[in-house]
Amino acid sequence: MKALYQKHCETCQLGSPVVTEEEANKLLLSVPAWKRQFHDGVEKLIREFHFIEFKDAFSFTHKIASLADRENHHPSIMTEWGKVTVFWWSHKINGLHINDFIMAAKTDMIAKFSGP
Repeated sequence: MKALYQKHCETCQLGSPVVTEEEANKLLLSVPAWKRQFHDGVEKLIREFHFIEFKDAFSFTHKIASLADRENHHPSIMTEWGKVTVFWWSHKINGLHINDFIMAAKTDMIAKFSGP
């Protein structure tokens, strides 16, 4: 079976199912640094990444934006001095989809090679 970071996002449309509690818990094992949290009333995957220099945080943000365009799945990203917070969720279904876990895994791979 392919690792999550090797997969690509599938088309998520209105009416696509959110992941079940059981599926989410299993998928989280592949992205253990991510947390499931309700933010603005919607369940999202959230992770903070820390950097020493702002330029490194901004470069990381740009890499995530490029990934999002390639996969056609876009997060909310907050870039601050020393920190980037990434929120993945599926806007069309207002919740978590397999795509969010795939993108979290891909984000982790980018961070692995962009770290401080």
